[in-house]
Amino acid sequence: MAHASAVCWSGRDDGPGAEHARWHSVVRPRAVDSGSLGSGSPQNSEGGGGGVHLLGFGTDEGVRRNGGRTGAAQGPAALRRVMANGAVHGVLGSGAHEVIDHGDVLVEAGALEPAQEAAGCAVAAALDAAAGGLAIVLGGGHEVAWSSYLGLRASHLLSDPSEPVRWGVLNLDAHFDLRSEDRATSGTPFLQMAEAERDDLRGPLNYAVLGIAEPSNTSALFARARDLGVRWMTDVECAEAGPAGVRRFVEEFSAGLDVLYLTVDLDVLPAAVAPGVSAPAALGVDPASVLAAVRAAASSGKLRLMDVVELNPALDADLRTARTGARIIDEAVRTMYDIHT
Repeated sequence: MAHASAVCWSGRDDGPGAEHARWHSVVRPRAVDSGSLGSGSPQNSEGGGGGVHLLGFGTDEGVRRNGGRTGAAQGPAALRRVMANGAVHGVLGSGAHEVIDHGDVLVEAGALEPAQEAAGCAVAAALDAAAGGLAIVLGGGHEVAWSSYLGLRASHLLSDPSEPVRWGVLNLDAHFDLRSEDRATSGTPFLQMAEAERDDLRGPLNYAVLGIAEPSNTSALFARARDLGVRWMTDVECAEAGPAGVRRFVEEFSAGLDVLYLTVDLDVLPAAVAPGVSAPAALGVDPASVLAAVRAAASSGKLRLMDVVELNPALDADLRTARTGARIIDEAVRTMYDIHT
């Protein structure tokens, strides 16, 4: 595991004080010894949590296995570079809550599964350090979601069997990612989650998807989604419902949960907005509706884990996809911390 390069957290400096704060001026690297990153232990968590904890998972091996266009392994660095210069307001800008970067987990020589295990430990450490705040994973292909799940299950949020917690995952995505394969890919993580929950006798996975593109999902995938009790809206239904309808969907889904995990696959957006993904959308969900979903999740009081995936900088145009991903993260953080200007 390697630290994110400090150059990712550099940018414009308009002066000292909270009124000039930008992401690059408030993010601090996690101070740990070189052997503890990815161990799942919240050592030196920089002050006890309640803030924002970032982690990168530089992977596109799952995309390669799924027959997609590789390049998402460079996504975490690209997201950091764009986020760095964004203005930070309110309690984050004042330093009242910590903003910690836990560095990156990388995949070596195509060994995805060990990297997912390591990333899962790192996610657990970030969640434990956040302690009621928000852990954000920067992807990476959507195989990131399996490691996010492993980290969530190992974290203090869900690890105590004596205190059952109702949790669910909300996926903003053109695809169900419920494929059945003989090894992990970017198309398998939510079936892996459903099977793990079933095998450990924890009941069905609470899984909802916004933005499903019917031409991009076979009848077999729709049947599997029905069998698993998945709730979804297609891209057409999102367009018909608009931001208000999308917000209601998220509110209804999160109402029955204690902990919410939000995963945002940038291919849910129109190709003109997000060209830098493995599978650009022919229609997509408009940014206003995507942001409405993100705000609804963040204002639920239950959002603890979020990831943004499938950014492929090599395919991006004018940093459109990276900027949109950074704005989605910023929107979640500002909503969660009730920051208004």
